[in-house]
Amino acid sequence: MHAVSGRRLGDAHPRQEGPADLRLVPPALAAWATAALALDASVAVAVGIALVCLVAAAVLSVRTGVLSARRRWAGVTFAATLLCVGAAAVSAGLHGADVRRGPVPGLAREYAIVTAEVEIGSDPRLRRPKVSGDRVTAATVLVPGVVRRVEVRDGTPVATRTPVLMIVDAEADAREADAREADAREADAREADAREADARGKGARAEGGSPWLGLLPSTRVRVTGRLAPATVGGDRIAGVLRVRDGGPPSVVAEPSAAQRMAGRLRAGLREATDGLPADARALLPGLVVGDTGRITPELDEAFKETDLAHTLAVSGSNLTIILALLLGPPGLAQRVERRGLAPRLGISLRGTALLGGGLTLGFVVVCRPDPSVLRAAACGAVVLLALATGRRRSLLPALATAVLLLVLFDPWLARSYGFLLSVLATGALLTVAPHWSTGLRRRGVPPRLAEALAAAGAAQALCAPVVAVLSARVSLVAVPCNLLVEFAVAPATVLGFAALVTAPVAMPVAKALAWCASWPAGWIAGIARAGAALPGAGVNWPGGWTGALLLALATVAVLLVVRRLLWRPWLCAVCGVLLVLAVVQPPRLARVLTGWPPPGWRLAMCDVGQGDATVLAAGDGTGVVVDAGPDPALVDRCLRTLGIIRVPLVVLTHFHADHVAGLPGVLRGREVGAIETTGFEEPVGQVEFVRREAAARKVPVVRAVAGERRRAGPLDWEVLWPPPRQTPEPEGPNDASVALGVRSGGLRMLLLGDLEPPAQRALARSPGAGRWRGADVLKVAHHGSAYQDPDLIRAVAPRVALISCGADNLYGHPAPSTVAALRAGGARVLRTDRDGALAVVGAGGALRVARD
Repeated sequence: MHAVSGRRLGDAHPRQEGPADLRLVPPALAAWATAALALDASVAVAVGIALVCLVAAAVLSVRTGVLSARRRWAGVTFAATLLCVGAAAVSAGLHGADVRRGPVPGLAREYAIVTAEVEIGSDPRLRRPKVSGDRVTAATVLVPGVVRRVEVRDGTPVATRTPVLMIVDAEADAREADAREADAREADAREADAREADARGKGARAEGGSPWLGLLPSTRVRVTGRLAPATVGGDRIAGVLRVRDGGPPSVVAEPSAAQRMAGRLRAGLREATDGLPADARALLPGLVVGDTGRITPELDEAFKETDLAHTLAVSGSNLTIILALLLGPPGLAQRVERRGLAPRLGISLRGTALLGGGLTLGFVVVCRPDPSVLRAAACGAVVLLALATGRRRSLLPALATAVLLLVLFDPWLARSYGFLLSVLATGALLTVAPHWSTGLRRRGVPPRLAEALAAAGAAQALCAPVVAVLSARVSLVAVPCNLLVEFAVAPATVLGFAALVTAPVAMPVAKALAWCASWPAGWIAGIARAGAALPGAGVNWPGGWTGALLLALATVAVLLVVRRLLWRPWLCAVCGVLLVLAVVQPPRLARVLTGWPPPGWRLAMCDVGQGDATVLAAGDGTGVVVDAGPDPALVDRCLRTLGIIRVPLVVLTHFHADHVAGLPGVLRGREVGAIETTGFEEPVGQVEFVRREAAARKVPVVRAVAGERRRAGPLDWEVLWPPPRQTPEPEGPNDASVALGVRSGGLRMLLLGDLEPPAQRALARSPGAGRWRGADVLKVAHHGSAYQDPDLIRAVAPRVALISCGADNLYGHPAPSTVAALRAGGARVLRTDRDGALAVVGAGGALRVARD
């Protein structure tokens, strides 16, 4: 029987409470600052700083012997701070010298082509394609590593130890790898090696298509490529090595036994999650071991928007959950009534400590000994150890010790935003959260809810300014989203670790455990998606440290106001309702307050940067979407603001990325009837992307042909271009753009896609073009570029000309000559880069354009 206690589980013993012990905080902070500054210093300078600090500390130690007890403690603290500064300077100087020494930095400055032997430092990761203008950059694999041997100009190998980042073209590599793999399957002598390679990287190729993604840390590969300097000064790498080989990696040394075991465990977890729903399948490996290879860009964006991205990275909470399962509730580990699995299995306290140490070591190996994992293991272990003793007063010294040791071990952490966020979040939980929790309890909040609210609020208050530096955005739903997922993280993590451990020996059991874990994991993903979908989920904020300072001041002001409001329940309720309305932004209320979208709008041009996305009103909550822009988040936000929930047709004028890459944002959570595209299917990669997205949501894809007419509600339109047989063949996708003539309640609109002069002249001569002379609204072709047919502009003679383009784009869109020609014809010219989103309202003499 457990002893009965009147206190809540986990509360510290009253005699162990006391003022916070801050003596180790100054040495830790001083070492942190010194490491951040000394990484760029030479070894001689670093040693000089250390000698000065050592002498000063010795002199101070001698003098403190004659001081009073209080001053003696201050002197000892200052002397310890000096010693830590010296140690941090030496460590940072040596680590910084590792990046600068050897032949690699010089070769990188010369952009030399080298052959090198590189040891993989951590898991390769896939960098997904990005939209650049009308193209999509190729997917690449980023492989952190250390150059162990490099051949210089005369072919002589030189031994070195220099960190680099390898970049491999994932698509070209995958194509050649597939061909070689087919040959390998026919060779009996290589079957065993192929199976072993598959076991190590199982699941990686299925997700990313490149065998490089299956490489394990500590593997050595031989590569040939071009070196280039690191893009950011003061980075932990000496250069970037872009691999020229198109095939699979040439392995010269297999990974260590520990990494092979970790690789099999991670592959087993992937296999166990293969049959789960998409979100749980992607999320579970990330929750358990930080494997985010399956996380889609859409889901990743949702987690960032709601400040839940920390759940996708290995953190101290992962280890804390597992150790808490072993030790039981914090504060009882050294008492008779201690709980957890260890005492139930008859394991002694000393044996429990050893088992906890083994779990921590296993955690580091399986999750990879990257700096972030080491940071998480150290912070999670020391904080849990302090909690386990029930000595809250020892929590801050434990955190300070962890910071000090980690910075001395890896000074590059001193410049890591992840490290800063980890320390701030942990410090908030140890210092601010307990006081806030006590205050909430005094005001009648239930204890469990008070603790959860205080923890989430404190972490958000301290971390938000740093997040604003990185994202220039502040989430308004972070605290409620974190509260809603908090109870699901522990079961998902525990069941996921259980699946990880059982997968190598009992895959059916692992699949059953993974299925159980999929429920809380799916809940977490659902909360992230729901929070990110809210119109007011976040607000833009100034980036950089100026923005961080402004946000910190705003946070302090809000906290002061909240502190006064807590004594006035009615005012709290009113403020809560106002905050909910600001986040949810009901369409009717938002229209009343902001005037957007204007009542009776007929056409809306979304502000999606350098791209096109236009919406034609087709009834209440219904709209025909013409092009999707380059960014799913931007077009989705525009459609949500317009209140569009049904899309009878999506018209993709052509397959350039700035018109189709945002398609997932259009399809997200909406009823879509069909997707209509041009018949000119280039670029091939973007065509495949559109068909893949449509197939995933079971949306049919049809081809637009000139002469086709359709109607949706008050809207009817005609396809004017391209003709069934375009002669001569278009030179590129632009001249095969779908051009539409649209009527809506007496308003005539002409949408030209990205047509260029040859196609514009042919369109002007086509039979249907005459009906659109003197159109009310013209969506100017190709973002208002200089390539326009002046005869077509004069023939159309629009009253309003709308141009969709990005601010400060590299193409100079819109061209001054095009804007001048439109104005000379009597058109009012508006552009999204200066005017924001645009909406056309009315017709005839009442025609006007509203701006968001």
